[in-house]
Amino acid sequence: MKIILASKSPRRKELLQKITQDFIVEEANIVESFDKNLPIEKIPESIAYHKAQFIQQKHPNDLIISADTIVVYENKILNKPKDYNEAFEMLSLLSNHTHRVITGVCILSSTKKMLFHSISKVTFYSLTEKEMNDYIATKSPFDKAGGYGIQDKAALFIKKLNGDYYNVMGLPIAKLNRYLKKFL
Repeated sequence: MKIILASKSPRRKELLQKITQDFIVEEANIVESFDKNLPIEKIPESIAYHKAQFIQQKHPNDLIISADTIVVYENKILNKPKDYNEAFEMLSLLSNHTHRVITGVCILSSTKKMLFHSISKVTFYSLTEKEMNDYIATKSPFDKAGGYGIQDKAALFIKKLNGDYYNVMGLPIAKLNRYLKKFL
């Protein structure tokens, strides 16, 4: 049985390597949709499950790990910004405020399914227009939920973190490691 990480995220690959080197990566090309009636904490779990199901169709006897991360400010989901204006708007919303980062994870085999999520609360310092413009100029915001990556220059924006740092990066590896032991 192979372990397959259903993700195109280089950060998730890097994080899973802290648990095991013995896995392959395969991107799950799905439309990330969800039931609008789901509680907000269950949305990334649902998307992670759809990613795992997609990969399991091609690899029915393997162990699939998938994840999805959302950034939530005042019950509004901040996806990946599409352009400069969206990135600036997101960073402006997060400036001097606390938001939640929720990562849903799915571990799926032919006989078991486990879904869980992890929530971290992140508080930003008050950001200047120059700080936001300089960060957006790095192009980093455009492939990250909420328009920032805690592991890059946006680390300078973080006033306080309550929760799992790796969850904010996209994969709560300590929690994942504990659950994986039930599968292996």
